Amino acid sequence: LTLTPSAVSQLKRLLSQPSPKLIRVGVKNRGCSGLAYHLEYVDKPGKFDEEVCVDGVRVLIDSKALFSIIGSEMDWVEDKLSARFVFKNPNIKDQCGCGESFSI
Repeated sequence: LTLTPSAVSQLKRLLSQPSPKLIRVGVKNRGCSGLAYHLEYVDKPGKFDEEVCVDGVRVLIDSKALFSIIGSEMDWVEDKLSARFVFKNPNIKDQCGCGESFSI
């Protein structure tokens, strides 16, 4: 997993709260194509989580999602209607029309 500069900047904002936590990226079975990205705050890494560190920002990758996320880029995108993390994943074989779920 690589992080764009805008993703690093947004993650720094999210993680600069009074009680610092970590963010874990994973996937859940959801949506019409089968999988959807899932981000959550955690206090400590899971036993088999992988860690990505960029400019002092630590992001954990859930071990169960590693093969679904490997080679992906995490970006922060803002437009007139929304602001969100976007994943560019070269492993995706199919994606639903709205872009929320995917299959590998």
